[in-house]
Amino acid sequence: MSTGSYWLETVDDGSPPRPPLDGDARVDVAIVGAGFTGLWTAREVLRRDPAASVLILEAATAGFGASGRNGAWLTASIAVTPGELARRTSPATVRAVTAAMRDTVDQVLRAADEDGIDAQARRGGVLRIARGVHELPSMERNHATLQRLGIADGLEVLDATELGARVRVDDARGAILDPHGAAIHPGRLVRGLARRVEDLGARIVEHTPAIRIDPAGRGAGTAGPRVVTDRGTVTADAVVLATEAWTSQLPRHRREVLPLYSLIVLTEPISDARWADVGWAGHELLSSHRLTVDYLSRTPDGRILFGGRGAPYHLGSRISPAFDRHGTTHALLRTQVADWFPALSDVAFSHAWGGPIAMPRDWLPSITLDPSTGIGRAVGYTGQGVGTSNLAGRVLADLLVHGDTPFADLPMVGHRPRRWEPEPLRWLGARYVQGAAARLDARAARSGRAPGTRGLAQRLLRH
Repeated sequence: MSTGSYWLETVDDGSPPRPPLDGDARVDVAIVGAGFTGLWTAREVLRRDPAASVLILEAATAGFGASGRNGAWLTASIAVTPGELARRTSPATVRAVTAAMRDTVDQVLRAADEDGIDAQARRGGVLRIARGVHELPSMERNHATLQRLGIADGLEVLDATELGARVRVDDARGAILDPHGAAIHPGRLVRGLARRVEDLGARIVEHTPAIRIDPAGRGAGTAGPRVVTDRGTVTADAVVLATEAWTSQLPRHRREVLPLYSLIVLTEPISDARWADVGWAGHELLSSHRLTVDYLSRTPDGRILFGGRGAPYHLGSRISPAFDRHGTTHALLRTQVADWFPALSDVAFSHAWGGPIAMPRDWLPSITLDPSTGIGRAVGYTGQGVGTSNLAGRVLADLLVHGDTPFADLPMVGHRPRRWEPEPLRWLGARYVQGAAARLDARAARSGRAPGTRGLAQRLLRH
């Protein structure tokens, strides 16, 4: 069984390896990270200012992080639910965020077409399925909240029969169909974007990890911020951190996000005859209403991807390739495939991989540019970055080139969340919430009763 990302294994873009940085450099914009955020930012900067010099520094290879390892979900969601966002801000703000994110789905697909990237997009939308009677109250509450906030337009509530006509999931009682979503091949998209920004004039250097980021004015004789590496130092007018979970590994940034591991299993291709027992011809993205997250997609070659977040948080926000695999969680995910689709109980699996996602203290992403330090960043997608990174790239490009953005009123723009607690407090808190969510889901499934909404774990999980 492969422990690498299927998406990166199945990209044959013909691009030779990119060399590392070969000494000091001076550019207009230095971007740390060649994932979706960094590449969208570079693309949008160069579309606004074709003469700008842009250098992207990547610690591994383009798309190495979450951009090349995710569940293939391009959606209009951010991690903070509409109801919680309305509680923090206002219904009008929720509507503005929803409109921006729905447009972002279109922006990503349109950009891929314009740039000649075959991302294998299938626009089937998202099905949020109530599996078991205990998940119906959550589904009904969520839909009522969307109606109250005025953002339920285009959404459909499906009963069990209507859902079964699309996909046959065991013990499915109904679903909300959100048309604003598409399944994609993220490896093709991220590697295609890397080629595109090079065509526009950007330079990408790989195998060049940043040791530290110095703000403007810090360091001898520097007027701008600097990216310090063991292969040279890059000085720029602006530095953009596009490092997502790896932000937690940088000096002075270690408590900004919590790196949590999200793991995935992938089946072998399933025959057409067996697909007839399941349906799913529309390639919708699937998830349930569990407190512990699950996410499913169907690949163009007939495989099922099943992802979830049961892997434990590691003390000190440690990130390691060894953590990409967690035997207990991967085994559970394989069991859940059979639980969702009993007709496929004997299906074989070809891949099991994972990687860290970045969770901010308040679950809300941050898109910022500080003129006093020259440092910008977009971070904290909590697993919702395929779409949000595109919006972030456009916002950052606006700020870098024009000094302002039409998205300035969105709550993510200029947002600076509270930092996470020092260790061991954040380890204790993260482990408690992870365990409590799993226990609440298991109890609800056994009893047939929905989890309450007022316990400590539920309050901590509110997002």
